[in-house]
Amino acid sequence: MNDKKQPVPARANPAPTKPQSNAGEIDAFIRQARTLAASATGSGRLILALDATMSRQPTWDLACELQGQMFDAVGKAGILSVQLVYFRGLGECRSSSFVTDTNALKQLMTRIQCRSGHTQIGKVLAHALKQTMTAKVNALVYIGDAMEENIDDLAEKAGSLGLHGVPVFVFQEGHDSGAEKAFKEIARLSKGAWFRFDRRAAATLAGLLSAVAVFATGGLRALEARGRPEDRLMIEHLRGGGK
Repeated sequence: MNDKKQPVPARANPAPTKPQSNAGEIDAFIRQARTLAASATGSGRLILALDATMSRQPTWDLACELQGQMFDAVGKAGILSVQLVYFRGLGECRSSSFVTDTNALKQLMTRIQCRSGHTQIGKVLAHALKQTMTAKVNALVYIGDAMEENIDDLAEKAGSLGLHGVPVFVFQEGHDSGAEKAFKEIARLSKGAWFRFDRRAAATLAGLLSAVAVFATGGLRALEARGRPEDRLMIEHLRGGGK
């Protein structure tokens, strides 16, 4: 994923500090996440992509804990292969191997420090497309708060992912209107879904991420079989009813 283009200048003014979830909300997230091992069936490959630019530093440690706990539960069941992709700094965009034992993945996440820089969502989408050409990728989860790229370029890549059956599930942190427009278009064109990354409702977020994991391992049938509220919401979005 090396890019030989000249790096773009860093964002000069990182976003202001954002509130973090309290311990009770995190506990609720973890309790929800631990149900994954018992609920998902089948097997699949999922890419977890994260914006690690400086504006996300206030919530990065929280994100590592929540996402790490969720994928720990999935990994213990041995049913989902997960690859971490992240970007930060001046053109840095990296990916891990696909793993089913996610302990090493969690350790990698906790070592990542956010750095100032522009978004590199186009690289993430191109990477997912390249990966699925080698071996089927069932879903891409992207978590970020900003978009500083050409929306038409992102739309083209998202459409290609949709044609290859790789839905993008976008979880937006914050309320940037430009990012929201782009993220919703990426989700629509890839036949995925857009949601708000709400740190004040960690249990709800856990449920939605668990629904993505179930979808990645068993498709719509698995979501219908499990039948939880978050599964029904995910089905609604995937069938075009969610906005």
